[in-house]
Amino acid sequence: MIWSQVLEDPTLQNLPYKVELNEWGNIVLSPASNKHGLLQAEISWLLRENKKNGKVLTECSINTAKGVKVADAAWGSEDFFNRNHVETPYQEAPEVCVEIISPSNAAQEIEDKINLYLAKGAREVWVCDEEGMIKFYTSRGEIEASQLFPGVPRKITY
Repeated sequence: MIWSQVLEDPTLQNLPYKVELNEWGNIVLSPASNKHGLLQAEISWLLRENKKNGKVLTECSINTAKGVKVADAAWGSEDFFNRNHVETPYQEAPEVCVEIISPSNAAQEIEDKINLYLAKGAREVWVCDEEGMIKFYTSRGEIEASQLFPGVPRKITY
């Protein structure tokens, strides 16, 4: 299956899951809790409030070496949007991609997503756990704080 088929399939609309494709074109569904949605909204708000010269996306689809992955939140610069507009899925990652860990996520899956987003051009990948703790990653590994968004805390309170 390819991403355009996923988008057009009426049986996959309005599901209470995040829909992604793996490297073999198989659909992967991940259930999302209200806590997940709240963290996604809070992080999106922080991204928007801390940088006005770009755009924030939720459910940002990115074509990776292992299929289409969907970042829970992302931030792209004006340059990113001038190059990519609203292409679906993006062939390059926005500068910041955020994953919010769900109970169904395996540690290897999150590690893969970090590497896949960075390989597609993300400058930072943020991983938020269920308690609101954020870890920040660049191509050099984990960093203490975001370099692109220095005002963003390591813990999201909700």
